[in-house]
Amino acid sequence: MPLPTIETPTYELRLPSSNKKIKYRPFLVKEEKILIIALESKNQNEITNAVTDVLKKCILTRGVDVDSLPTFDIEFLFLNIRAKSIGEDIKLKVTCPDDGETVVPVTIYVDEIKVIKPDDHTTDIVIDDKMTMRMKYPSLNQFIENNFSMDDESETVVDKTFKVVADCIDTVYTGEDAWEAKDYSIEERVKFIEQLNSKQYKRVEKFFASMPKLSHTVEVINPNTKEKNSIVLEGLANFFA
Repeated sequence: MPLPTIETPTYELRLPSSNKKIKYRPFLVKEEKILIIALESKNQNEITNAVTDVLKKCILTRGVDVDSLPTFDIEFLFLNIRAKSIGEDIKLKVTCPDDGETVVPVTIYVDEIKVIKPDDHTTDIVIDDKMTMRMKYPSLNQFIENNFSMDDESETVVDKTFKVVADCIDTVYTGEDAWEAKDYSIEERVKFIEQLNSKQYKRVEKFFASMPKLSHTVEVINPNTKEKNSIVLEGLANFFA
């Protein structure tokens, strides 16, 4: 007689970008093992494949294209799946900003971590009075690179930044014409970005700076100075520091 099957609990959440309700389950031990092995390998392809594979297996709702989800949806999903797998609270150590050196422990509960979207955030960037560039949010691959990337010394920070920007262009349009970014190579899109002046590029930077992200503010008392400190944690990496 075979061993019994262990039932896996299922949970629901709403995606921050669309408010769509999806069902998911926790990591299984075999999937955590895959993640750990991939991270220890320090191989970018293995890490990307492992995270993609685990997320796809843990999302139970049909029709959810993980590869096309915005990074903040991915981060929110990953955080909640991890919470149901390991625990609802996250224990961290943070440095008090008032003296820049005192480290104190904090406990954060996952249900307190929200995706924050500034009121003035927009995906349309006005280039000039005739042209607008519509942006899309970074994909799963960019999420992996942001949170699990190993340093690639062959590329400069500027090169990487321009590639991220180019990869996030959706459409360039005027009143009469439109250019779909998917019809052009990444190199062609980078060259387009390089034509922007500083003022125009600042608007691009604002899009990324104001992009929705995981955010939570913790209040701590510095035991040495007795000062109260507010610390804002943003992005998935901060919650696993």
